Amino acid sequence: MFYESPWMSDELRIFRSTIRKFIQAEFIPRQAHWRQQLGPDAEAWPKAGAVGLLLSDVPAEYGGGGGTFAHESVVVEELGQAGVHFASFIHDSVAHYILAYGREEQKRDWLPRMARGELVGAIAMSEPSAGSDLQGIKTTARRDGDHYVINGSKTFITNGTHASLICLAAKTDVSVTGPRNTSLIILEAGDLRGYRVGRPLDKVGMRTEDTCELFFDDVRVPAANLLGPAEGRGFFQIMQKMSYERLAIGVAAVTTAERAVAITTRHVKERMAFGAPLIDLQNTRFKLSECKTEAHVARVFLDHCIERFIEGQLDDVAAAMAKYWLTDCECRIVDECLQLHGGYGYLTEYPIARMWTDSRVHRIYAGANEILKELIASSL
Repeated sequence: MFYESPWMSDELRIFRSTIRKFIQAEFIPRQAHWRQQLGPDAEAWPKAGAVGLLLSDVPAEYGGGGGTFAHESVVVEELGQAGVHFASFIHDSVAHYILAYGREEQKRDWLPRMARGELVGAIAMSEPSAGSDLQGIKTTARRDGDHYVINGSKTFITNGTHASLICLAAKTDVSVTGPRNTSLIILEAGDLRGYRVGRPLDKVGMRTEDTCELFFDDVRVPAANLLGPAEGRGFFQIMQKMSYERLAIGVAAVTTAERAVAITTRHVKERMAFGAPLIDLQNTRFKLSECKTEAHVARVFLDHCIERFIEGQLDDVAAAMAKYWLTDCECRIVDECLQLHGGYGYLTEYPIARMWTDSRVHRIYAGANEILKELIASSL
């Protein structure tokens, strides 16, 4: 059964071919090394920028590719099909915060350098005591003349090791309770005094993505780096832009599910049991039939969400539905596919084993699925 996303075009097919060739030539040969060092090489970012992998859906006037979220989806799909975890979508999410809320001079300063991979973006929101509950953050940004003085720490920060442009959520008014005390501030890391990057966190999966803690001890940042026209808008900015990150995770989830079905189908056709290929067993055929059907339903739903997002019609509830349901579906499918690999599925040299550990975090970050169900419930 052949199916192609309705948003696909000839231009996107050419773009896909370019990204695929780049990933095969530059990223795949480095995967073992990246897993060993718990993150990509620093030079991976400018290489990705040079081929157009970064900021593909940011206007060309700001150095981006001038495409739509369809281009971003192609990038995420190609990384997923290759089994490469490179958090360009987090980098691109930072760009979209700047694109939506930044002043013109901020856009023209930061976005072209992000597109070239000269600056690496990270989103610093989660803290040791505040994950999905962003109103619980404790990091502060106190105004001192023309600067903010930032104190606190962040954890689970993807791209944190190489991050040079950080979208930071901090409390700018501790006297106020509720969402209006939080702002988004952009930090150009560089040689900032008082800024420190912790060691890479040793994760169960996604070991080629660097994830670490960030520490801020009286870090001084220009007040002009505030995103938006005034303080206290950060929480609402996050809620408005989180759909981008959640939909990108949905793309990764469906791609992983489809890949799991494909490699498992090949395995059961080659693996012999009781004198015949595993595919000859009814249970094998039925389980894979269920997985293939779920993956196809997920793809059709995802494509509908992508089309609505491109048209500016995907609301935060629908994005939450997509992220929650697609990642739950992904984990079900990958688990079933691992089972069909038998003992081989438990060996890290087999892609399905890495997919099993890598996919688990999709149900946790960008808002745990349980939190997203609460968001969905608010629309009932």
